[in-house]
Amino acid sequence: MKRRLIYALTLFFALFILSAAAPAAEESAAAPRAVAPERTYEFAPVVDGTKVEHDFVIENYGDAPLHIQRVKTG
Repeated sequence: MKRRLIYALTLFFALFILSAAAPAAEESAAAPRAVAPERTYEFAPVVDGTKVEHDFVIENYGDAPLHIQRVKTG
């Protein structure tokens, strides 16, 4: 009797955890995925105060719009 109760509770909790994880998997399927082929760039030595620029390409490989909200330099 005790063994059946433990088995039933284990089965119940396993099904509960699996059913809770299913919606999360569906949500992550429709998400943006930012991919930057070039993650760093080394500038040649420059004179102090000289303006330097470099463009990084960011591609969205996901299924939802990608919104870049903040960029920080290193």
